[in-house]
Amino acid sequence: MLDPSQIIIPLLNYSDQDLIESEEVFYDPIQLEHYTVEFSLSGFRRIIRELRQRNFDDLDWHRLAQTADELSLTHGFSELLCVSHLAERWQQVGVIPYPHQIKTAEKVLREMRGQAILADEVGLGKTIEAGIIIKEYLLRGLVKRALILVPASLCWQWYQELYEKFDIQAGIQKSEWDWEHADILIASLDTAKREPHAEIIKNIPYDMLIIDEAHKLKNNNTAAWKFVNSIQKKYCLMLTATPVQNNLKELYNLITLLKPGQLGSYRKFKQRFMLDLRTPKNPEELRKLLSSVLIRNRRGEGTVQFTKRNVYPILVELSPEEKALYDRITNLIKASSKLTPFQSNILPLITLQREVCSSFYAAGLTLQKIYQKHNLDSDSNIVQLMNETVKIRHNSKCDIIEKLAAEIQDRIIIFTEYRASQEYIRYRLEKAGFRTLAFDGSLSRGRKQWIRYIFQKEGGILVSTESGGEGLNFQFCNHVINYDLPWNPMRLEQRIGRVHRLGQTKDVHIYNLVTKDTIEEHIMFLLHEKINMFQMVLGELDTILMHLKWDKSFESQLMDIFLKYSSRDEIQRELDLLGERILETRSEIKKHEWNIY
Repeated sequence: MLDPSQIIIPLLNYSDQDLIESEEVFYDPIQLEHYTVEFSLSGFRRIIRELRQRNFDDLDWHRLAQTADELSLTHGFSELLCVSHLAERWQQVGVIPYPHQIKTAEKVLREMRGQAILADEVGLGKTIEAGIIIKEYLLRGLVKRALILVPASLCWQWYQELYEKFDIQAGIQKSEWDWEHADILIASLDTAKREPHAEIIKNIPYDMLIIDEAHKLKNNNTAAWKFVNSIQKKYCLMLTATPVQNNLKELYNLITLLKPGQLGSYRKFKQRFMLDLRTPKNPEELRKLLSSVLIRNRRGEGTVQFTKRNVYPILVELSPEEKALYDRITNLIKASSKLTPFQSNILPLITLQREVCSSFYAAGLTLQKIYQKHNLDSDSNIVQLMNETVKIRHNSKCDIIEKLAAEIQDRIIIFTEYRASQEYIRYRLEKAGFRTLAFDGSLSRGRKQWIRYIFQKEGGILVSTESGGEGLNFQFCNHVINYDLPWNPMRLEQRIGRVHRLGQTKDVHIYNLVTKDTIEEHIMFLLHEKINMFQMVLGELDTILMHLKWDKSFESQLMDIFLKYSSRDEIQRELDLLGERILETRSEIKKHEWNIY
């Protein structure tokens, strides 16, 4: 065995000036038998300083620590301790780890030494894989302090997953005090990167760092990337379904965070592996290099077979009064788009056009806000329309919902974009004798969790806004009604993803209420018939939209079409073209998926 004194004692003879003048020596690996010792100048100076001050234990303590390490690894990682340790708990909460999750955890522990990018396709359970890995390290005494950085909306979900499935008691960061006093802490990345938090975190040596949604660190010029790069960590897991979104440099930046130097300098990486930003050179060699730090499981045999997704577009015919008011508001929107207040900011008109397809109650409140903000005359068209919305007593969509609820006779989640529509839906359903619960973004985490618990145990109908449903999963429910259609298809997919995900044991039924002869009908044509969005692989649409690189949001793209064209045929033609662009981008992504992982 190599005696450390063979390396250290001769180097103690170097003076500080020698170290400064010989900087390059200590950046080269020193090869000794089958050991490679790497020195950096700053790290080496610190070691020398500690040795000169005799800040080290004697050989007996070293041997004792080495024996303890060996004892902790007696079983090796060929058999995961946590699988048998958690077997009873998993049975109680209905968790069955999939073979690909166990294999992933074993590979990270055995071959990658706890440093990996978990890049499974969306829905394959990256959180479960991370939970298995951290639990294994905790059981073996190799991790005591861990930091988990996630989007703010996912903090509670991570807390719940770790506690329910892995018996890990983590804290959720709420104050500066938590950073130094919580052994396992879940925190928002956006909070952590800001001062004074960032400075505190930089001084804490973590055994393990876990970063969810790691693709947000793709740019090495951002404050978030630089902050994460400064964190002291022994093991590190980065979770992302899209390690490459726009170009190969993003992948390089992620891996550099995880293992600096793994891919060499960016200049050398570019020369060796990139024909251009999106096309790899030497893919076989690159794949081999990536396999030591990145694991990507795909849907199919050996991973997860999701339950069937059944989509039912339900065409809702408006009453004559509703249709007349819809047409009047649409004409107002088209006329208002040419006026000064709305030429630079079309968002209020987009909101109004969406709301009029949801409920006239919601549209009336927005008309009132526009009237108050722009100090319009009391005899303006907007005031007249406000009065008309108040007179509408009939809601064709709620008629359909009552019939569906009576037929389904099971738990149902109804999604709407607007609080006003949410209140009206609950009023109608309660009046019809149904028990309802409400979810919206104003509720605290604890209150949301309590409502979710009641919904799971007692059933009923949960009426939720999109912000209300963020970060919580409802695999125990398999009926979703989209009362109104969000114009951004990703938001529609996120709604469905609350129930159609890992752990769902039943086929999922999705009912989309679509008002006939309105914008909603055109949007449903685009999403359902043109691009077949509901049958896409979860997360695929997200990647497509990112590759399109539009200078406007998806909603603005649609609004431009509806403002510019009047006839049904013209709108359909433009939506056809939009759908073709999406499908072409999809084909391009599949063609250039690079086969590098």
